[in-house]
Amino acid sequence: MSSRILTLPNFLTVLRMMMIPVFVSLLFYQRFGWALAVFVIAGLTDGLDGLLARALKQKSDLGRILDPIADKLLLVTAFIVLSMRAILPLPLPRHFPVPFWVTAAVISRDIFIIVGSAAIYMVTGFREFRPSLLGKINTVIQICAVIAILIAAQFPSISGYLPTVYTTVFAAAFFSGVHYIFHASRIMNESKIGREDSGDN
Repeated sequence: MSSRILTLPNFLTVLRMMMIPVFVSLLFYQRFGWALAVFVIAGLTDGLDGLLARALKQKSDLGRILDPIADKLLLVTAFIVLSMRAILPLPLPRHFPVPFWVTAAVISRDIFIIVGSAAIYMVTGFREFRPSLLGKINTVIQICAVIAILIAAQFPSISGYLPTVYTTVFAAAFFSGVHYIFHASRIMNESKIGREDSGDN
């Protein structure tokens, strides 16, 4: 695992974080088409930094930490801003803004996982947490949801699908959050068994 900081994958991750204020500004000025373009570009850098890290053998501890932080900052910011009435034209389009219960579910899930992981680390010293498959699916759902919401904001006449989008985001956040309890427990047990086996040898 490379300990270098100034790598191309890390640069793309930082670039994605730098796009967040641009994205928010475009939303504030109701430039939803441009905001969608910036969000899609940010999403592409998310996939590209991982591919480059593996292809160029530039994986790093910093990148492993920054990458999920950049993802969560972008998604949480998107849901918070899209929940604000002030960024939408009047009269409000159908099914806008994003309901608070959807944004609350997105934020609460991440806070629950962060606080839970921090508590486990402080008590046990365990820090080898990995994202679960359901967690990755949840991230993909949120990315697709933001894209769908921005498209509906740009073309309000087709916003009838948004209630389904909102329900899907809420369900994915809830079930992936609950599932992470069992996922983290399994990882800790596997790590404990591995240490015991190493001790026996």
